[in-house]
Amino acid sequence: MAEKRDYYEVLGLSKSATDQDIKKAYRSLAKKFHPDVNKEKGSDVKFKEVQEAYETLMDPQKRASYDQFGHAGMEGAGGFGQGFGGSADFGDLNDIFGSFFGGGMGGQQRRNTTGPRQGEDRLMRMNIDFMDSVTGKESSFTIDVDEQCSECMGTGAHSKDDVKVCSTCQGKGQVTQQQRTPFGVFQSSAPCPDCRGTGKKIVNKCKKCNGSGHEHKKVTVDLKIPAGIQSGQRLRVPHRGEKGVNGGPNGDLFIEVLVGKHKYFIREGSNIYIQIPLSALDATLGTKVDVPTVYGDVELTIPPTTQHGTQFRLKGKGMKEINSSHMGDQYVEVKIEVDDRLTREEKELYEKLRQLRGKESIYERFKKTFK
Repeated sequence: MAEKRDYYEVLGLSKSATDQDIKKAYRSLAKKFHPDVNKEKGSDVKFKEVQEAYETLMDPQKRASYDQFGHAGMEGAGGFGQGFGGSADFGDLNDIFGSFFGGGMGGQQRRNTTGPRQGEDRLMRMNIDFMDSVTGKESSFTIDVDEQCSECMGTGAHSKDDVKVCSTCQGKGQVTQQQRTPFGVFQSSAPCPDCRGTGKKIVNKCKKCNGSGHEHKKVTVDLKIPAGIQSGQRLRVPHRGEKGVNGGPNGDLFIEVLVGKHKYFIREGSNIYIQIPLSALDATLGTKVDVPTVYGDVELTIPPTTQHGTQFRLKGKGMKEINSSHMGDQYVEVKIEVDDRLTREEKELYEKLRQLRGKESIYERFKKTFK
């Protein structure tokens, strides 16, 4: 089985691509490779590949999992592994080919453009300190949002009797045009110019929102950041995204968390690593040290003759895994350092120690291996 291509490569995008970039690339490639348009061999395979990449990258949670784990993070996530049986929204594709075939894929009707539709999702980024990712934190911030008008409940009308069916499109929200060409009659649909695709005409507008159906507000968002969160993971805040259409609900707000680096602690998965300096004397004779962890100091026994680079494990002193009771570990690596500020007495003691050893040095044993 051929190895799957990177989804960003399939769409010709970088990992920093916005939802709008993804939609634009998808529409262009879908037009190019759709089997009803492109009869070249292999176009159906390329079309499925484009559709699979689009479905993954337009879903915030799937995209976050893919960015972190690649195709391995998609196992068991559904999608297009078995043809077109996935849960993708074919509305975009219907929009693309509506002008070609006068309808959606397979001759189906175009989706109802006059009904309530949820708004687009929004993405924001939040920087937090390393220690906040260990313990978790609660944060509040203010954003501008367009909420459904509390007076007209999103209709934009003064009363329900002020909402009439558009006479131009008869409430369909679309007008159909036919064009005769040497190849036959081509039919296309476009949003109604009188009602702008809503299928309705408002006789008397709501005074509070002036017919828009929405109110612009500043709202406070309370966000709970869980302990163990990793950089790049996203948190969802329902109904704080872009405004809905035709009385539909707002989209969701996704907060991408960016965790700052710590001066000493390094995180790898749920484990934490730290290097501690140790003198040659303490490494030789052994000692006890208070090692910093993200939860406070822990006493660690360094056994005699400990070598440079030796690692010690502190069980359960790593990061908490989100949605799990599992705790990672902390690994302490010994970094032996030579003191370059010895007193005269210390130098004399070291010299005396060298004379007392009465045997070849470590370097002399190493040198013999070359003979």
